[in-house]
Amino acid sequence: MKGRILIVDDDLGHLTMLDTVLGSLDHIVEKATDGGQAVKAAREHPYDLILMDVRMSDVDGIQALEQIKEFNPSIPIIIMTAYSSVDKAVAAMKLGAYDYLTKPLNFEELKIIINRAMTHLQLSMENLALKETFLSASSFSDIIGSSRVMERVMETAKITAKSDANILISGESGTGKELFAKAIHKTSYRREKMMVVVNCAALTETLLESELFGHEKGAFTGADKKRDGLFRQADKGSVFLDEIGEMPLSMQVKLLRTIQEKEIQSVGSDTSITVDVRIIAATNRNLGEEVKKKTFREDLFYRLNVVNIEIPPLRERTGDVPLLAQKFLTQYTKKNRKELKGFTPMAMDALSKYQWPGNVRELENAVERAVILSMGQYVSEKDLPINVMKEYQPESSFSNQLSMGGKSLGQIESMALIETLKQTKGNKTEAAKILNITRTTLNNKMKRYHLSLDGILPGK
Repeated sequence: MKGRILIVDDDLGHLTMLDTVLGSLDHIVEKATDGGQAVKAAREHPYDLILMDVRMSDVDGIQALEQIKEFNPSIPIIIMTAYSSVDKAVAAMKLGAYDYLTKPLNFEELKIIINRAMTHLQLSMENLALKETFLSASSFSDIIGSSRVMERVMETAKITAKSDANILISGESGTGKELFAKAIHKTSYRREKMMVVVNCAALTETLLESELFGHEKGAFTGADKKRDGLFRQADKGSVFLDEIGEMPLSMQVKLLRTIQEKEIQSVGSDTSITVDVRIIAATNRNLGEEVKKKTFREDLFYRLNVVNIEIPPLRERTGDVPLLAQKFLTQYTKKNRKELKGFTPMAMDALSKYQWPGNVRELENAVERAVILSMGQYVSEKDLPINVMKEYQPESSFSNQLSMGGKSLGQIESMALIETLKQTKGNKTEAAKILNITRTTLNNKMKRYHLSLDGILPGK
């Protein structure tokens, strides 16, 4: 395994010899003659391994090891020492050195230890990548959506989460902006710290300033004690500013200063305090238009809108309705101790055709209501809210065939399969979830009734 190695030794002859040996093994080799140079080089360049002598005149190997491990704890550092200084090598191991070698070096042993250290580093990096992938997947697991538009939005959010850029999440009320904000924070490197949530529309200007920046005792009527604001509580973490478009202009000035200077000043204080927070803001307004109307500061808009994540309304991703509805059905049947199996095809068709002006939040409320009212094993169209059914036009084929009566159970089941597969545009996984059966059972039933996607969806 080839890598980029920094060798550190104030013995120029030994340094040259190591350069020659490691170069012959096709490693990329860089050199430093004291610990101070090694620390500087390790800060500026990515190395796969550092091979460093203990005894050096300026900054010795132990000091350099401690400093490097502070900003890069994962890099393998192999210590070189004379027999008389083995105790220092042992001390270095306690401080995080990967291994040590005694001089004069055995080059076969050196080769084996270097390969082992670099293999260990590679496995650690692969393991970290897997953990990050799992963390990202689990953090976004509460966000349901298999439509192309939602997949693109989630991909952007996952990539952006790993940066430290401020993010503006835009979308209509009820689309799940706070859900995205929480997922982004949980995926970021700030996840071990707090994310605080502030609804900018719910507080007066005075209360909003105190909530964000804190206040001193006696700063205003009712301030009977000093209070830290949410920015201080979220230091090294994230602040989610919901409905940022509702923030008064005077507060926008103070928020802009906080973003630019990374400082806050509590109400009633003359002292500034340094804070390190990531801003995730959300709005259901078009802030670009608000800037034109002079109701939102242009400079603040650009500070917040480093990355924009626009969540589409539910009416633009109707293919996600069955998955969301099934998720809420499972959630609320458990909460209400009921044993509903799913939705009737007509009920699901009605849910899929409704425009959902209140977006995912309205769908969730509709399903919760239906679960509470349903008296059978399946949620039917009779259990849905009046506004959902008011303009619903059922598929003539299915509704007319059912109204004609005289159908066997097998015929009704076959019709249900056909309509559900039409509804999901041939997606068998989604259809099986709606019908509360496994995909294998769905395939078996399709074979039993001689159904195929080509027959159900001509031209697919």
